[in-house]
Amino acid sequence: MRNDVRTLREATGLSQAALGAELGVSRQTVNSIENGKYDPSLPLAFAIARHFHLTIEEIFHVDD
Repeated sequence: MRNDVRTLREATGLSQAALGAELGVSRQTVNSIENGKYDPSLPLAFAIARHFHLTIEEIFHVDD
């Protein structure tokens, strides 16, 4: 699954650590999500979407 977390995070000027702190996860978790190595749980995906004022579908994209 592709996602726009890195682009959104960088556009808002947040570090991975800062975003992780706001979401209640580690910097490593944010890094893994950004690199497509970890798909977030549904509650975490909702938290990411809420943080950026977007829907989950606008952030996470299923590869065909």
